[in-house]
Amino acid sequence: MANKPVYNIPIGPIHPALKEPILFTFDIQGEVIKGVDFAPGKTHRAIEWMGMRRNPVQITHLCDRICGICGVSHTLAFSRAVEQIAEIEVPERAHYVRTIIAEFERIQSHLLWAGVAAHELGFDTLFHLAWRVREEAMDVIEYLTGNRVNYGIVQVGGVRRDFTDDQFPRIRQALDTYEGLVGKLVTLFLEDTSIKLRCMSTGVLTETDALELCTVGPTARASGLKLDVRADSPYAAYGDVGVTPVLPDVYSDGIHGDVYDRIVVRLFEVVESIRIVRECMDQMPAGPVLWETKYAKILATCKKAEGEAIGRVEAPRGECFHYVRMNRSEAPEAWKVKASTYSNQMSWLKILQGEQIADIPIIVASIDPCMSCTDRVSVIRDGRPDVMTGEALHRLSVEKTRRLQA
Repeated sequence: MANKPVYNIPIGPIHPALKEPILFTFDIQGEVIKGVDFAPGKTHRAIEWMGMRRNPVQITHLCDRICGICGVSHTLAFSRAVEQIAEIEVPERAHYVRTIIAEFERIQSHLLWAGVAAHELGFDTLFHLAWRVREEAMDVIEYLTGNRVNYGIVQVGGVRRDFTDDQFPRIRQALDTYEGLVGKLVTLFLEDTSIKLRCMSTGVLTETDALELCTVGPTARASGLKLDVRADSPYAAYGDVGVTPVLPDVYSDGIHGDVYDRIVVRLFEVVESIRIVRECMDQMPAGPVLWETKYAKILATCKKAEGEAIGRVEAPRGECFHYVRMNRSEAPEAWKVKASTYSNQMSWLKILQGEQIADIPIIVASIDPCMSCTDRVSVIRDGRPDVMTGEALHRLSVEKTRRLQA
């Protein structure tokens, strides 16, 4: 091995092994990864720039479009920040509605990831099963909000729609379905010999590395860090129903921080989500779901608001963080989004080191990356920040295309 040359292999930014644009550069010796680097920023969409030109009520709907999987996490984080600045008190019932939708979002996100993981392992029958059972959560979300994606239910000051008693049987039906499927999914994902051989001792992230790299969510918990915003800083109805962070030893004989442990954590977090939704339905109080029904009054309150705040929620991939600063004007003076993947992506440098080429797809996927949530763009010219307009970006695109065709 020592005599074999080291080759530099780029993968991406568009590649069948990657679900979103990102460029990896590997130093490969034989089949072993000796070094790795990555370059994100391939799918930025200027979301924050657009938000800085809109009022907070409009921005909640923009937040829904940051990610096609965890839109409610972003709207909830942003709304919590604005509500703190404007001193808006969210009705208690709205907290329960927010929690139920957030947990169904977690269920469908984790099952989507499970399908992707099965596909990356070459187990496509399991991929199709995971995505088929995910549909139950998507159907319930559509039944409750009217939309399968971009739910549009969270609003500054509460939620835009209430749940009625006649909708509860459909929710309970979905929860019963998942409780009946958990054992089957656990057997297929965690007892299969091929998955064990591919995932155990693969892509290991130690507890120390996970802590020093500031990882969050299932990636951190799979390495033994008992971190969960829902338990550490309860919001919505989580303080009432309680949350127990899921660690790999709930199923395994220990905590190893490998790909297998990340599967364990996500599967058993589905079980915890089912419990949380059931308790929310049992304890849901009566009352309004919006602090103020007249949008004009909400906007007027936001327009008078001054100060800064942080909204934190536990998205399916980990902590989602929105910073908002308002200065008595219609649009925020500043708005910054830090998605879960931003915190987790540096772990790739550790967990890919020393692994085999064939394991790159499942190791990369094991942190459940979402570049649409993460990518931002900052332009610095002569030491000063600058803004790239749509016209400027289009002009640069045309110029590059002409250079390529020359």
